[in-house]
Parts: sequence; structure tokens; C-alpha cells
Amino acid sequence: MLSRDAEAIEIPSGAQRILRAGTAVRIMQSLGSSFTVTTDRGAMYRMEAKDGEALGLSLPSKEQAHSKTQGALTEKMVTDELKTVFDPEIPVNIVDLGLIYSCAILPFDEHSHKVAIKMSMTAPGCGMADVLKAEVQNKIARLPNVKEVYIEVVADPPWNPGRMSEAAKLQLGFDADYGTDQSDFPIIR
Repeated sequence: MLSRDAEAIEIPSGAQRILRAGTAVRIMQSLGSSFTVTTDRGAMYRMEAKDGEALGLSLPSKEQAHSKTQGALTEKMVTDELKTVFDPEIPVNIVDLGLIYSCAILPFDEHSHKVAIKMSMTAPGCGMADVLKAEVQNKIARLPNVKEVYIEVVADPPWNPGRMSEAAKLQLGFDADYGTDQSDFPIIR
């Protein structure tokens, strides 16, 4: 039961909702910085980590929640940060799911960078596109020396399960040889 009213995003429409105190929910997924919950009526919602205590969960300390990775920007930092963003319906991060089509780390000025990302959704017209795009934007922007983040959600070529990493395919019960393994995405300078 929710202990207080909490903001939520309806899946898959992406519509903003308020789940009222006393609403019974089941946590389906707790990955990255969000929760996916379902109600007794079968509706599915994404809730931010900040609303974890409404679910009876403890919140990370403010230092942990807002810690900024230190050091020079690297491809690994970008990849690691992207791997903390999860599809709200599928318990796989967006990199292993194959939603990242390209990622370029470009100079912004003498001491900083711009990161340009092309990503897709598992279904055309997915209502969660803006939600995932904003999460990627926020997470990449907190990396060191990143001054600008540009994200484009593309539909061509359309996503297919063959884009998933081998680990994701196995986790979801796909034959590991299904499609072309595209677990790595290009980092372009």
C-alpha cells in the first residue's frame, strides 16, 4: 500500500498520473533509478526513486543520489551511465537491449564535451520515449566535463530483438544466436 500520494508515469502511454495513498501496488522491477509497479487492476506505472519511501523502501542518501563521477570523461563512463537506464517493461538496460544506435563524444570547447546519442524504442510511437530520453539526458549531463547532451530518438532502422546483447537474449529466454549480436555500440570522437 502506498503510504502517501506519489507521482507516476503510466506505461506504455507515458501519461503523468498521481497514485493515491492506500493504493495497493506490486513492485515488478526495481532497476536503475526507478520502479515499475502494477496495481490490482493491472495498470502498470513507473515511479522515480524519490518516491521509494511511499512504497516502504528507504531512499539513497542525497550524497549517493547526486554523486558525480570524477575524472576525465571516458567512453566507459558514458557506457556505464547508459547501463543504469532500464526499459520500464523489460528488466534489461538500454545498452544491452540494443536501444542505443550511436553515441558520439565530441569536443564542446577546450575543456569540455558534447555527447550526441541516437537511440530507439522497442516499439514505434512508444509513449515512454520522452521519459527514457530525459533519464539518459540527466545521467549523461552529470558526467565530468559534459556541457551539452543531444539525444535523438530514431525509428529507422526499427528496433528488433536481434539488437540485444547475448546476455540480454539469454536473460529474456531468446536463443543466443537469434539475429545479429550488436551488444557494443560505436563511440565516435
